[in-house]
Amino acid sequence: MTMPIPNGAELEILLPVHNEAESIESTIREIYQELSLKIAVRFLICEDGSKDNTREILRELARNLPLRLNLSDSRKGYSRAVREGMEMLEAPYLLCLDSDGQCDPKDFWRFWELRESYDVVLGWRVNRADTPVRRVFSRFFYVIYQAVLQTPVHDPSCPYVLMKRAVAKRLVGELGAMQQGFWWEFVARAHRRGYSIRELPVHHRLRAAGVTQVYRWSKMPGIFFRHVAAIFRIRAETRR
Repeated sequence: MTMPIPNGAELEILLPVHNEAESIESTIREIYQELSLKIAVRFLICEDGSKDNTREILRELARNLPLRLNLSDSRKGYSRAVREGMEMLEAPYLLCLDSDGQCDPKDFWRFWELRESYDVVLGWRVNRADTPVRRVFSRFFYVIYQAVLQTPVHDPSCPYVLMKRAVAKRLVGELGAMQQGFWWEFVARAHRRGYSIRELPVHHRLRAAGVTQVYRWSKMPGIFFRHVAAIFRIRAETRR
């Protein structure tokens, strides 16, 4: 099912996937066609209890593309899916992207140029293609987040992240306070542990298909208050 990692591979690409049958093949192929032209890559696909035929599509793709599959019959949540992918990492560098097609693979090369200069290179969605409700909640939470944690970034929830292997292995055991806000937590812990972070503007596109699986209006108030509580937990756990 899984192709062996290419000799000398420098990069593994982590995609958490849930109910993306309509677009996951085109998303993976677009990323692969762009990045594999210049570097050896492998995908770490952490599938999260999809109810459509996402898993069948992934199994078929793994016959021809370098995919390492982590499939699940039950829902684990975004945070746990990404953590499991970080634990699977073998290459020197890890690129994390969402699987909904909103990340443009062409932005990657500016990240790659800085891979030796910074521990973490983070995307900055200058023009976010998200719903107004999600943008408003995100901005309001950002004010509280920065007041407590003071991270030197504009967009700490951006799911376009390149990190060194050592960062992933150090932080993976600490993460988990924010079940729906994984990158908020990752950026805070990386900064407070002393890792160097560089932020780069990235294109942010409309979803390739479907709708968001987490950030719906009915869920937003509960997510917001859980995130606020997690901020103070993270600060307490990372006091210098």
